Amino acid sequence: MDVSRFSEFRKKLVESVSKVIVGKDDVIGLVACDLVAGGHILFEDFPGLGKTTLAKAVAKAIGCEFKRIQFTADLLPADVTGTFVLDEKKAFRFLQGPVFTQVLLADEINRSPPKTQSALLEAMQERQVTAENQTFKLPEPFVVFGTQNPIEYEGTYPLPEAQMDRFAMRLKMGYPSSKDEAAILGMPAASGDLGQVYKVTGASEILALQSSVDSVFADDSVRDYVVRVASATRSLPGVDVGVSPRGAIHLFRLSKARAACSGRDYVTPDDVKELAVPALAHRLTLAVDYQLKGVTQQAIIEQALKELPVPKVIGPAE
Repeated sequence: MDVSRFSEFRKKLVESVSKVIVGKDDVIGLVACDLVAGGHILFEDFPGLGKTTLAKAVAKAIGCEFKRIQFTADLLPADVTGTFVLDEKKAFRFLQGPVFTQVLLADEINRSPPKTQSALLEAMQERQVTAENQTFKLPEPFVVFGTQNPIEYEGTYPLPEAQMDRFAMRLKMGYPSSKDEAAILGMPAASGDLGQVYKVTGASEILALQSSVDSVFADDSVRDYVVRVASATRSLPGVDVGVSPRGAIHLFRLSKARAACSGRDYVTPDDVKELAVPALAHRLTLAVDYQLKGVTQQAIIEQALKELPVPKVIGPAE
């Protein structure tokens, strides 16, 4: 397979989006891997760090339709998926909701109660919406960029475990350095202008990359390593609910995407280790007493990685 397509896509996406998102090339690179893997991303961080701007910039760079839903306490499921309405011919027709797009920004998703959040479950997993016993396919590619504020903020709700498990990764933007923040203040994009972001690819190319990523070679030992990492989280002290098989699938596919975007046609254990925290940590449910002790989900994943032997993998046989 030609992995240069993947690495070139990642490079161009970083170059384009970094015009408005300064100093976060590593985060943009992970977004590129996620797009190749066909997953969804949850951005969890404080307000004002560029989460919304990043999602809009990525949508423009990949030439895909973009829609945004501002989640609030009074948002209803039909406001997300759509509903049947009576038209001028006195016939019922389905009026599509904003979920019918290619890049969906679910902004401040944890400001809506679980009933509304659950409206995205079918869309995120099956890429379809069912209403009144009728099923409607979503456009392709379809990716959800969810943003959420820390749960300690007023007016927020914890996301249901089923929805958290549908996000392939959870990323944090983090505060910029002093140098990067000074550069941000001098940019026109500080006012929300995305004029500097340019298109680097299109929807058809994204779909082609997604269909090709499975061709990346993964040795049996790497596959077993992913399984052992996921299994370890289910037996560690302080973990009530460990990583699901879906989490292991996401980690495995993301590892293939990272390998391809790095210019390799095979997966290494380092790919798995680098993606384990963003791909798995948000899926863990910790015991209350461990949470009170300050134990984090990230620490649990790091502990599992530390305790497991790393396989030695060279690459596919010629």
